[in-house]
Amino acid sequence: MKSSRRGFLKQSAFIGAGSLLLQNLFAEKAIAATAPLLAPQRKRILRVAHLTDIHVKPELISETGFSKALHAVNDLKDKPDFIINGGDAIMNSVLATKELVKKQWHSFHTILNNENSLPIYHCIGNHDVFGWLTPSITNDKGKNWAKDELGLNQSYYSLNKGNWKIIVLDSIHPRNTIPGYVAKLDEAQMDWLKNELSTSTNQYVCVVSHIPILSICSFFDGSTAHHNKMNVSDNCMHSDATFLKNLFYQYPNVKTCLSGHIHLVDQLEYLGINYYCNGAVCGSWWEGNYKEFAPAFAVMNLYSDGTSERELHYYNWQ
Repeated sequence: MKSSRRGFLKQSAFIGAGSLLLQNLFAEKAIAATAPLLAPQRKRILRVAHLTDIHVKPELISETGFSKALHAVNDLKDKPDFIINGGDAIMNSVLATKELVKKQWHSFHTILNNENSLPIYHCIGNHDVFGWLTPSITNDKGKNWAKDELGLNQSYYSLNKGNWKIIVLDSIHPRNTIPGYVAKLDEAQMDWLKNELSTSTNQYVCVVSHIPILSICSFFDGSTAHHNKMNVSDNCMHSDATFLKNLFYQYPNVKTCLSGHIHLVDQLEYLGINYYCNGAVCGSWWEGNYKEFAPAFAVMNLYSDGTSERELHYYNWQ
């Protein structure tokens, strides 16, 4: 009886071990079948500092704050390749006198020349354009002054950086009612953008605009509520956003859009594109936080596989 019991136990142990081995093999096969394929190793192609809505003017608080923002960028251990100024470099030139506008641009250039060692590219903001609500100033003349100050031959342009193309748009177009501008692309710029996209299918694309093409934070600043419905103003988000969305959908290599203008921070993904609204260097026009957000700038990491990551830097501006 003992011998028979011993044999039974050995046989049971063998069967149990075999069953466990089979279970492990089946489990490993199931994991292998359901695990995603390993993505190719990605490499960072660009590291871009996005400083938007600086709003500098000839006064101590804003000049000190702008200087500290530039120090914070230039002192990063992991240095950006370049800076993009996202627009609204100066406090306001729409209704200011020429003398005051000259002083604002002087502050901007002096601080930038003294405190920054990185290459910088510029995007025009609505506060950069002189005199649009002044009847004696033509629209072209007002924007041309901003272009001259920012060293731009054209208010929209593109940059080729490795397997990425940076497309900088001009969101700001005039109208005769307050606040004097609407966010859109005119016909000539739209034709140019279509051509840029059609000839860039072998590159990933990052689009930069001062005013968001698509954003969530525009609903919390610059929107109006009427009968429990929220309407976003066409000077707080692109009025041609639907057209641009449809255009971008034709080009899966469009991966990232950067903007400012709203002074708030958000990130959303829609149809494969990451839209980032990157706050404001000045916060609430150098008076502290604007709503929930302190003065800040962003650093964007763009990778070889078309992905992007944002770092927000809330720097010591005071």
